[in-house]
Amino acid sequence: MSNKVSSACETCPQFSAEGLKKLGVRTENFDFVVAIAGNPNTGKSTVFNSLTGLRQHTGNWPGKTVTRAEGAFEYDQKKFKLVDLPGTYSLLSTSQDEEVARNFILFGKPDVTIIVVDASRLERNLNLVLQILEITDKAVLCLNLMDEAKRNNIEIDIRTLSRDLGIPVVPTSARFNEGIPELIQTINEVASGKIVCKPHRIKNVNKNIDTAVKKLSVEIKKEFPNIPNSRWIAFRLLEGDTHIMNALRTGEFV
Repeated sequence: MSNKVSSACETCPQFSAEGLKKLGVRTENFDFVVAIAGNPNTGKSTVFNSLTGLRQHTGNWPGKTVTRAEGAFEYDQKKFKLVDLPGTYSLLSTSQDEEVARNFILFGKPDVTIIVVDASRLERNLNLVLQILEITDKAVLCLNLMDEAKRNNIEIDIRTLSRDLGIPVVPTSARFNEGIPELIQTINEVASGKIVCKPHRIKNVNKNIDTAVKKLSVEIKKEFPNIPNSRWIAFRLLEGDTHIMNALRTGEFV
């Protein structure tokens, strides 16, 4: 990122973290649920700690050995419950970590999903970003480790990246608390509907596959009217994803 580029939120009211109350593990009576996703080693846990004031309050997901962390913060008179998802490189459910992360984003229906990426290694992080944007309409890209990117003379056009992805992009260096006020502001605005995301979706060049996805998507919506993203589920069913098949068959997540 160039030093001349700044977040659009600098001109917004409540730009500072004034009014932020870190609630730690007090996650009851919340207004919004926020998921934090990302590759391992992107500073995801540091972002979580910066928002909640915790040093990772962990436990296990129900029925899983995968570690989970939950916390909360209050901002603009609203309470936000944060769920730190396992660090993964993909959501194709080839491991328990991936299955937990994917199922929470897809079936848990968080009000906002923060996708934490390493600004100094952005390209390798984009695979997970695009997969998440196939699932959810409400996401914020947290472009973390900006200090590392600057140290390596890496410049990122924030506005172009935001436009291409169709979601807000907030540059941060969470370990120095830089960009956290802007991130909080953006989370609040996406959760409340002040910012409407139009995430990038991969267009299918194969007409036969596209037709099959559309037909199956319609049938899924008929059977499960509250399903969050029938198009993505149709893709996974056509690829023979047994985890999704079992989830729909048992009604466990619907």
